[in-house]
Amino acid sequence: MSILVVGSVAFDDVTSPSGSVKNILGGAATYFSLSASYFTKVRVVAVVGEDFGAEQEQIFGQHDIDTRGLERAKGKTFRWGGSYSDNLNEAKTDFTDLNVFQTFQPRIPKEYEDTEFLFLANIQPTLQADVRRKMNRVRLTGCDTMNYWIKGALNELKETLKLVDVLLINDTEAKMLANETSLPRAANNVLSMGPQALVIKHGEYGATIFFREGAFGIGHHPFRAPALPIEEVKDPTGAGDSFAGGFMGYLASQKDLSREVLKRALFYGGVMGSFAVERFGTERLQSLTRDEIDARFQIFRELTHLE
Repeated sequence: MSILVVGSVAFDDVTSPSGSVKNILGGAATYFSLSASYFTKVRVVAVVGEDFGAEQEQIFGQHDIDTRGLERAKGKTFRWGGSYSDNLNEAKTDFTDLNVFQTFQPRIPKEYEDTEFLFLANIQPTLQADVRRKMNRVRLTGCDTMNYWIKGALNELKETLKLVDVLLINDTEAKMLANETSLPRAANNVLSMGPQALVIKHGEYGATIFFREGAFGIGHHPFRAPALPIEEVKDPTGAGDSFAGGFMGYLASQKDLSREVLKRALFYGGVMGSFAVERFGTERLQSLTRDEIDARFQIFRELTHLE
């Protein structure tokens, strides 16, 4: 089955304790689509500038990612620069140049209208809602957001959350969105805003999925998946988007959408996030094999006795 991601394609400058790189391909839609491409067919809606060339196009092409929704605009592609110190959980933003992304209005090609799975990456909530309303044949919609929108566009975000099935955010964002200090209470509050399930990412400590009562089957108990210990984290940029790609990509590859399938998807999300941080940018995601992914998933299963 196919999945559509709507989000950013960017060029990044990244500095971490492992080194420094410039002008590498990044952006939420890029990480997500490469990660999800190991599980299912992926389609992308994003905007790039005149500096996006054949080399970047080829990266998508090698993974059979459909880029008919990639709009080419006059000007430069979105650029971001960030630095990591010894605390790899937090990036210090050095610069953000929105460029052509500043006026991005997602346009859905007619060929994409039969897409069954949709992921709304981190963009303005009103744009997310517009895309979701146009894609009225989707089976499941995933969504990401960030503190910038929670602070600055809360009402618009709440309208968007009424339209999505699964929200994927981190601990801090969940507490901020719910205005709660307790994570379980925050999760229940967020679920009352509309989503059927909430995935809270804990960075190097794994992820937890919370369900609304009656959603995806019986019961409402949360489920926690740990993270794999990684020997060396070179670049955490895009780990969350890679997690989302593995999570949503796995769901799109399954006929059934039960709680057990969503729990298993958490592990595939963790696997893809763990690969992404091993190299700078999308380098590791570009060169993976499905055998490597399944082998690491097997390690997860053994760690947690997952059936």
